[in-house]
Amino acid sequence: MAKTPIFSLFQTISILLVIQSPLATSHPLNPLPIILSVTDFGASGDGLNYDTTAIQSTIDACPDGRPCRVTFPAPGKYLTATVFLKSGVVLNVEPGATVLGGTRLEDYPEDSSRWYVILAENASNVGIEGGGAVDGQAGEFVVREDPRKNVMVSWNQTGACSGDECRPRLIGFVDCNHVRVSNISLNHPAYWCLHMVRSNNIRIEDVRIYGDFNIPNNDGIDIDDSNNTIINRCHIDTGDDAICPKSSTSPVYNLTATNSWIRTKSSAIKLGSASWFDFKHFVFDNITIVDSHRGLAFQIRDGGNVSDIVFSNINISTRYYDPLWWGRAEPIYVTTCPRNAASKEGSISNILFINITANAENGIFLSGSKRGLLRNLRFIKMNVTYRRFTSYEGGLWDYRPGCQELVKHNTAGMMMEHIDGLEVNNVEMRWSNEQEQLDQWNNPLEFRPSTVNNVSFIHFNSGFYTNSKSSS
Repeated sequence: MAKTPIFSLFQTISILLVIQSPLATSHPLNPLPIILSVTDFGASGDGLNYDTTAIQSTIDACPDGRPCRVTFPAPGKYLTATVFLKSGVVLNVEPGATVLGGTRLEDYPEDSSRWYVILAENASNVGIEGGGAVDGQAGEFVVREDPRKNVMVSWNQTGACSGDECRPRLIGFVDCNHVRVSNISLNHPAYWCLHMVRSNNIRIEDVRIYGDFNIPNNDGIDIDDSNNTIINRCHIDTGDDAICPKSSTSPVYNLTATNSWIRTKSSAIKLGSASWFDFKHFVFDNITIVDSHRGLAFQIRDGGNVSDIVFSNINISTRYYDPLWWGRAEPIYVTTCPRNAASKEGSISNILFINITANAENGIFLSGSKRGLLRNLRFIKMNVTYRRFTSYEGGLWDYRPGCQELVKHNTAGMMMEHIDGLEVNNVEMRWSNEQEQLDQWNNPLEFRPSTVNNVSFIHFNSGFYTNSKSSS
């Protein structure tokens, strides 16, 4: 099996961390920004009356060709329908100020693809900052609270969309260049929170995202057909996927996410499931994942190919939640299979996991498909501890969406199928030695030799650990 030297992989990390920075931040030299306040244009900030006209008037008053800061003074709650940014405009929401998204259908454009509280289209040098908050008031969209998964408002009667995902997103940058979102709290999105679409040169830093754990589809950051992105020092606590690159209309490349904290009822980091085009050159480094349903995930379902991805210095804890949510507590989940009979099979290759620590209720799941193999996967310097502590059902392989859905199957520390090229080097698996725990596990490895080829295990160890209860 041809192997990529570790040295060259770390060169890739260095290139992405160092070279990508100017890609995401280089701007032409600009004069000092003009500063305008929405209150000077009539905004009340009382949280009861709509300030949409005042906010949009302030944005529109920014002169073309000049940087402009539109300020939301504190204290204040600025209720608004959709507002539209233009080039050069950065919203400055002061600490103690909140932009509140409207909850009526008439607050949003007729076209459901433009349902955002804040939207920038075909703009450059735009962003949001300031230390305050943008709030989507997701609680107002709950039809019925459910301890498993809330039932939500759906505006599909408009005919613009279908199903139960017809709710407004919080913030969108569509076909934009040089985007910066920094030092802002994004709270209670009714649907996706921060959405980058066909945009380039993006920097997302010091962003705090909070989405209710029982609200579906409230993704944290979706990088959709967008390139040259840096995510740094972010805190994401939400019900659905936290950082989610998608390739809906074009490839996605050059994404670096570092120094962040994540908790989610779905996948902390997920490539897909929209995966019609390729993903390439991603680095995820120094990330803490806490009590999530899935840790690091590849959900390739539409024929796109994935290559040259590095996960390094990551601490993961995963646990079972209700099976209504995709995920079965896998700390690492690498899958490619056709979504349906009309879908193609993509491949996943040259993936490095290095310096990973995980505590999980389920094993690592590596599943290619007959015409979409996993190739050259490398697990180096990992320490994985397995222990059951919830009462949810185990013994299920979760292929959702599509494919085989939920399948009863033996579980193991590492479950594998349709792989050509796997290196496991300096990896330790540890298991609870309680009898009731042992009855729920089968073995360290679960695979059929006919579908797994070119496998190397070096300094691999599997053994018991003694927990505090059994040692007392």
